[in-house]
Parts: sequence; C-alpha cells; structure tokens
Amino acid sequence: MTLDAVYQAEYGRCVATLTRLLGDIGLAEEAVQDAFATAVTAWAESWPANPGAWIVTTARNRAIDRLRRESTRESRHAQALLLHQPDEPAEVGPVRDDQLRMIFTCCHPALSPLAQTALTLRLLGGLETAEIARAYLVPEPTIAQRIVRAKKKIRDAGIPYRIPDEAALPDRLASVLTVLYLVFNEGYTSTSGPLVRTDLCLEAVRLTRALAELMPDEPEVQGLLALLLLTEARRPARVSSSGELVVLPEQDRSLWNQDLIAEGHALVRQCLRRGQPGPYQLQAAINAVHTDGPATDWPQVLALYDQLLAHTPTAVVALNRAVAVAEVHGPELALALVDELDLPGYHLLPATRADLLSRLGRSAEAHAAYGEAIALATNETERTFLEKRQSRLAEDA
Repeated sequence: MTLDAVYQAEYGRCVATLTRLLGDIGLAEEAVQDAFATAVTAWAESWPANPGAWIVTTARNRAIDRLRRESTRESRHAQALLLHQPDEPAEVGPVRDDQLRMIFTCCHPALSPLAQTALTLRLLGGLETAEIARAYLVPEPTIAQRIVRAKKKIRDAGIPYRIPDEAALPDRLASVLTVLYLVFNEGYTSTSGPLVRTDLCLEAVRLTRALAELMPDEPEVQGLLALLLLTEARRPARVSSSGELVVLPEQDRSLWNQDLIAEGHALVRQCLRRGQPGPYQLQAAINAVHTDGPATDWPQVLALYDQLLAHTPTAVVALNRAVAVAEVHGPELALALVDELDLPGYHLLPATRADLLSRLGRSAEAHAAYGEAIALATNETERTFLEKRQSRLAEDA
C-alpha cells in the first residue's frame, strides 16, 4: 500500500473523527493534512501497523499543540484539555458513525446545494478542489469559495456536528441521498486519475447501509442502496486487465458479484411493491433489469426510463433514455432525441451522439462528435476509450 492509497482510503474517516474530537471542521482538516505531511518522512523506514489510527493520533497531537500555542482565551485552554480525556465524547443523535454525522452536518439547510455536495466530496472523499470543479463543470475558484464559505458558516452559526433528531431527519434526507449518490459516482467514474476509486464506492455503499438502518421505512433510501449495490456488483468487470474501460454490453457477466445482485434485486422488489417509486427506486429497477439474465431486456428498460423522465425531467435522464430508445426503436429516432438536448460540457452527450452517428453510417459526423467528447472528457481512461472508438471509424470505413 502506498501513502497515496492510505490518503484516499483514510482521509475522510480521519477528518470526521477529528471533527468529532475538536468540534471544528477547518481545524480537523488542517490537522489531518499535517499528519499526512509528517507521514511522508515518518513512514519512510517503518510503516505503522494501523495507518489510519496513526494519522488520527498524530493529527490529534498536532491539534493540541496548535491550540496551546494559539490559546489566548480560557475556552481555548479548556478545549485543549478536553482532547487529553481518554473517554470518547458522549454520543449525540441516533447513529454512531462519524462520517454519516459529517454528511448530515454538510447537508445542513443553511448551506446551498452546491456547497453541501462540494464540502462533502472534499471532506469525505479527500477530493482536491480542482477535481470537484471539474465534476461540476464550474471554475475552480468558485468551488474553493463555496467550500471556504460553507466551513465558515458551519463554524460561525454553530451548526452541530451530529445527526439531527428523528423528527428532523426527513427534512435533511434529500440532500444526504444526493451527496451519497455523488460520492459513489465519483468513485465509479472519477473525474481524474484511475477510472475507478474503489474506496469511495465502498464507503458510499457502507454509509448508505447505515442510513438504511437509521431510516428503514424510507423507500428512497432503500432505492439508493439497491442502486449502489447493483452498480457496485458490476465494478469488477468495468475495467479490463490492461486497464481499459469496458462498457456494459461488452462486460464479462461472470465477473459480476452475484451476492450484491441478489441483495439489490430483493430491495428493488420491496420498493416496487410499495407503489409510486421515486427516482432512486426507478434507477435501481433499471439496473435490476440490466443485471437480470444473460442479456438486457431493453423494452423494459425503456418503459422504466419513461417513468423516470416523467418523474425527473432532466437532460441527463433524457440522454440515458435515448440510449434505450436506440436499442428498441433504432439509432435514427434516438439521434433525433439527442439532438434536442443541451448539456454544455457534458462529454457523454457528444459521445452518445457519436455512437449513434456511427451506427447510421455517418462516419465523418461521428468522427467530429468523438473529437468533441474527447476534448470534454477529464478522465484519461475514458478519453483513451473514446479515442479508440474514433480511430475504429477510419478502420471500418
């Protein structure tokens, strides 16, 4: 294991734990970053048995030293003394999970939706500001300002680092589901670096399980868990042994995790029996169809996308529906639908258009569309995949 791998796997946990101990997100983040900087030299000769625990202990000690140096008020001295107490602080709220508490804190309604998700990706996933900016297709300074302002608002407004009481949980739920979904998506298709960040995928699944235990009667929580399980089940087949992207129709289904598929299908059946499924439940149902049997039942997928588009009429959903339309009614009708969409900066729009044009034999237009997608793609693995598709046009001509 490398230090970078430890950073990716442990950063979010360490920041969440230090936030509970310190009561200050900014101070916790700085302390963890200092600890990782110290690890560069400290681990050069001797690797700790438990890297995460080493980071937390070192960060805690650094925070104590800093509080002592900067203390000018009695309260600061008292705060530093509290850090020496061997017992954990009393648990507040119904869940014993630092990272889930962190998500609920970041999703406080006083923060804007963009600030909520950006702060969560920064603190939970350890993503750099530039990576978050690329994921949201906004300038890096904009994201940096939102994160700084969000942390300042949490501190100045005294927003508590805890799960809200059970009566207030539903009001915060939509934002929490969104950030868990986005954390998983960032793991499944990273904006930069390796295509897949397994640590983020697994952490999003773990936290969604914890949320499902906390709110077992919320259908959309169960729907999101099913969606993540069914998507996670396909991850082992998503990248080839040579590191290349493998799209769903070309994946080796024998590599899929059948236990996760069975669990996801059971959750989908429970959701659908309730009636009137929401967007996460519908997406889970679509993924259940993809993972049911040796081939995808595209008419059923299209019917589910019709429901999802009626419930969530976004351009991204419309684009995904167009893919199903191509399989059921052919690429010409699908291309007409795609040409009506406007998704600036979203590389999957020109990539989908390129595939449809290629299937229609319009190679020159497909080549140009692939070029547009390549220019927009931020992940090197995806970019390489698109470049190979573009090159294949000339070979097939």
